[in-house]
Order: sequence, then structure tokens, then C-alpha cells
Amino acid sequence: MTSNRLKVPRRRALALLALPVLLLGSCGIYSFNGTNIDPTVKTISIQTFQNTAPNAPAYLAQRFTEDIKDYFQRNTTLKLVPRDGDLQFDGTIVAYDFAPAAIQQAGGVPSAGANRLTIQVQLRFTNTKDNKQDFEQTFQSQKDFASTQDIAAVNNDLASVREITRNIISDMFNKSVANW
Repeated sequence: MTSNRLKVPRRRALALLALPVLLLGSCGIYSFNGTNIDPTVKTISIQTFQNTAPNAPAYLAQRFTEDIKDYFQRNTTLKLVPRDGDLQFDGTIVAYDFAPAAIQQAGGVPSAGANRLTIQVQLRFTNTKDNKQDFEQTFQSQKDFASTQDIAAVNNDLASVREITRNIISDMFNKSVANW
């Protein structure tokens, strides 16, 4: 008899633990990757981002566009379509600024203690299923580099430039489908 008493509470405990998982999985909008996508939204279209920043390297627009497509494909179940998706992304790289940061005095002469690369991307987001979620916003991220690195060295440091753009893509993702 004692063993039956132990089995009943254990079964109840397992059932109680499974209940929230079943409830969350059945609501249709919640997901474990943090997205809040309406179940009627099935597709996404991401146009090639234009580059109007005069100092940006030629590869940046294409690389940024491919990275944002990859990010959404990895983190959602949305189907990528060439145009007219339920969610639509269209944007422009508007700034790619490399400037001195952390000015310090060296022998009475001001000099840069570091250089900072700042990238800004303007995004137009359209949700064809719910136009209340449409927005237009500029996203920005930056990274500091040693003062000995010039703009050519930074442009050739693809990992660092991608780190900056990944931050922007993450912010775009959060604003558009995670509703943060």
C-alpha cells in the first residue's frame, strides 16, 4: 500500500508540471525563443538594405541584408519570400562614422585614446496582418577600437564590423517580433 501512495502524488506532480507546458504551447502566440508572432503571420520579406553612408565599405549593405535574413530564419519559423511577405523589412544604412573617442592629453596635446565606429540603420517595418505594429526607426550600435587602428584596418576587421551589425539586427528583431 505504501508504494501506491507514493505513486499517486508522483503522478499528480508530473501532471502539474506538464500542465503549464501544454497551456503555453497551445496559446499560439507565445514561443520559447522570445518571439510574439501572430499565428496568421507565415512569411517575411527582407529587401536589400541600401547604403547611403559615404564612409561605409562596399560590402556592408549586402552582408547586413544576408545577416538579417539568416537571423530571422534561425530564430523564427517564418518563410522567407522575395517580396510582399506578411512582415516586410526595408531599410538604409545611413551612417558609418569612425571618430576619436576617449580624448586624452599626451605631452599637452589632445589625442584619441580610442577610436569609435558607429553604424546607424534606418528600418521601415510593415506588418500586413496588424498595421498597428508598423514602425520606422533608426537603430544604432558602436564599438571602440585602439587608437592605433585606422578606418582601413577596422573595415578589414570583418568580425568587429559584424559584431556591431549583429547588435543592430538583434534590436530590430526584438522591436519587430519580440515586442520589446
